[in-house]
Amino acid sequence: MIPAESGKELLARVSRPADVAAMNPAQLAELAGELRRVIIEQCSTGGGHLAPSLGVVDLTLALFKAYNLEEDRLIWDVGHQAYAHKLLTGRADQFHTLRKLGGVSGFPKMSESPYDHFGVGHASTSISAALGMAVARDLEGRKHEVVAVIGDGSMTSGLAYEGLNQAGGMGSKMVVVLNDNEMSISKNVGALSNFLSRKLSRPAPQRFKREFESWLSGIPRIGKDLAMFARRSEDSLKSFFTPGMLFEAFRFTYVGPVDGHDIAALVDVFEQTKGMDRPVLVHVLTKKGKGYDPAETNPTYFHGVGSFEPETGLAPKKLGGGPKSYTEVFGESLCRLADADPRIVAITAAMPEGTGTDCFRKRHPERFVDVGICEPHAVTFAAGLATRGHIPAVAIYSTFLQRSYDQVVHDVCLQNLDVKFFLDRAGLVGEDGATHHGVYDIAYLRHVPGLTFMAPKDEAELAQMVATAFATPGPVAVRYPRGVGHGAEVQEKPDLLPIGQGELLREGEDAVILAIGSRVYPALECAQELEREHGLSVAVFNARFIKPLPEAQLLELAGQYHRILTAEEGCLSGGFGSAVLEFYADKGVLPGLKLKRVGIPDLFIEHGAAKELRAKAGVDKAGIKAAVLALCGVIG
Repeated sequence: MIPAESGKELLARVSRPADVAAMNPAQLAELAGELRRVIIEQCSTGGGHLAPSLGVVDLTLALFKAYNLEEDRLIWDVGHQAYAHKLLTGRADQFHTLRKLGGVSGFPKMSESPYDHFGVGHASTSISAALGMAVARDLEGRKHEVVAVIGDGSMTSGLAYEGLNQAGGMGSKMVVVLNDNEMSISKNVGALSNFLSRKLSRPAPQRFKREFESWLSGIPRIGKDLAMFARRSEDSLKSFFTPGMLFEAFRFTYVGPVDGHDIAALVDVFEQTKGMDRPVLVHVLTKKGKGYDPAETNPTYFHGVGSFEPETGLAPKKLGGGPKSYTEVFGESLCRLADADPRIVAITAAMPEGTGTDCFRKRHPERFVDVGICEPHAVTFAAGLATRGHIPAVAIYSTFLQRSYDQVVHDVCLQNLDVKFFLDRAGLVGEDGATHHGVYDIAYLRHVPGLTFMAPKDEAELAQMVATAFATPGPVAVRYPRGVGHGAEVQEKPDLLPIGQGELLREGEDAVILAIGSRVYPALECAQELEREHGLSVAVFNARFIKPLPEAQLLELAGQYHRILTAEEGCLSGGFGSAVLEFYADKGVLPGLKLKRVGIPDLFIEHGAAKELRAKAGVDKAGIKAAVLALCGVIG
């Protein structure tokens, strides 16, 4: 159910964190209900990260109550859970613009608010950033607090432990709040997630702990001292029954577990930690989706959700089946190939549903590995598998594979290992904004020796490329966009594509568009309009391959057309168009050509609907059309 109707009276009185700090416990409890209602209402119409933000409403209020955020620094890891933070820091009136073009960002963003102390979007950065701020504070001779809030999912990443290790070694005063809801996006995996368990919240360990302490206290003469020693010792009951011993090993003082929905208890703990002149970790237990039954029941679905009916949690019914998404087509293609080839292993980094590998997990669980939020490990793990004759399929969002660049180069491509990379969410992804757009993969992969790199024009071609990837020895990458395809019919047994060969989709006389991936269909539509409206005859070539380029065909086209436009949904710097330019320059044909490139400009593209962002970046049909008209001298 939605939290009981409470209006927005208290929220209307909050313009800065100090207004929260001045509230009494009853007011804080009422404000928690208001915040949950506003978050649910907004996400039901505009989508967003609902479950994580609902889960930390009480924790957020406790932090605002205990700390002075005019001076103290609060860093949220990833930022999926920061909606209450935004509502309490002067953005309530603009919250209806959340994730919309020109509106409030879905993540903390330093340029948006002085209370967003660090910009985030990728996991596990908070501890390192907080340590940097703590060291800066000490160098400046200041005394304010530095607090990092990190989820248990993000604590599976090696970067978090690099930060813990350095912080413990330096002994800098800081607080790490471990928000433990037993989930990242999907269910957490691995030994660490098992270790970060709810042991003390379960009846049997609680009862044993009490009985053991009571037994110690009952020993004549020395019992009370023994019990006190056990509580204070580094090998105390706390360390035995909780993850405390892990964090104590990093030289953090461990406090917890604490009920993350008990505001008074949280405030009390935070007030106590302010007196500790050393690194402290506070272990907080929360429930993802707290206060909204559909989100509590299905937190994975409501982690990042589109519009839904707030009363029921159900998404609006869609008319007709519609085309499948690229993600679905990839997952189904991978499963079909794995049915026939036992060497194929699927690997994902905490995204089985998001990458389409969930069907593989169900069909071939023994060959499915979710490594958690550990993208660099995923790649080197795949490399190890490949040395023994397996063929790993590493399915990761384009923006997250950035974190594995060295592993792709050093561990896979340098050794020419048979690892296949499938980059979902390539291009502009929409409302998640700059941290999530997959616009750099062409630039950071195309120069790596030995890598075959493809991009499909539609879902049928994606299925062909998945099959081609597994039929091609050595490292292969395929990038494809978020969202549904064009309704192209996927073959039951897709044809293999000839490596380094594109296809001419439309003949022309005045110019040719060399398009790659998601820009092929807009290029075709553009060519049709140019002929109809301006009498221009424009050819369209689907390059298919970023590496190796379809060199023979490109030379043939350069001999046939002296006006050439490249179109891609990736960054212009070092992208597909740059590759074409370099090739033509090396072959000595540039002087006779007029060449123009369309792609993502040298800017960080913000959040908004993907359609709006493509128009703003000039990579939609209208942008391609304007570029061709300029190339042909029709417009200036």
